Amino acid sequence: MWPSFMIITLIDGILLNRLPPFPSDFDLIFGILLATFGNLILIGAVAPWLARRMWKRRAAAAPGPPAKAQFEVLSDRIGTGLLVASVFGLLASGLAARPVVVSDTEETERAAFALIHYIERSGNEELIRNRDTANTARLSDDFFRSCIRRDDERRYFCFFIDTSGKRVQVDRDPSALPNRVNP
Repeated sequence: MWPSFMIITLIDGILLNRLPPFPSDFDLIFGILLATFGNLILIGAVAPWLARRMWKRRAAAAPGPPAKAQFEVLSDRIGTGLLVASVFGLLASGLAARPVVVSDTEETERAAFALIHYIERSGNEELIRNRDTANTARLSDDFFRSCIRRDDERRYFCFFIDTSGKRVQVDRDPSALPNRVNP
């Protein structure tokens, strides 16, 4: 169980760094530390508890290794199974927390990802908090206007997004009117 503990803890730490289960930036060291504590709880508390419960329900002891050795093997197998389950749990929760981009063309998808990247880099708490309210209007084949609702719900942060070049260009629109009022 211990070699798998080290490998799976490293994998869990990388998953926490690359696919955090909630909007946050875990650096790799913090992810590994968090995974270490979580995995220690799994193999130090949960696995022995489950092993004791299963041991009590087992059939009569068959001839072979001593009962204590059989219990240790059972506990190790349960602990390893829980560690593997933690990898799949972190992977599933990390994938579920990724932002959903609904788009009909490759250009609108490029525009959406550029806007998300711009918002995350901005550090503006209000923008980050309200990014799910983004509304995008296509102004031409490769030019868009996206607006994100502010907290007061009457004003918006608006951006022009140009996808015609190799790099997508995002520029702030001084108008605070949403797309349905100011296309």
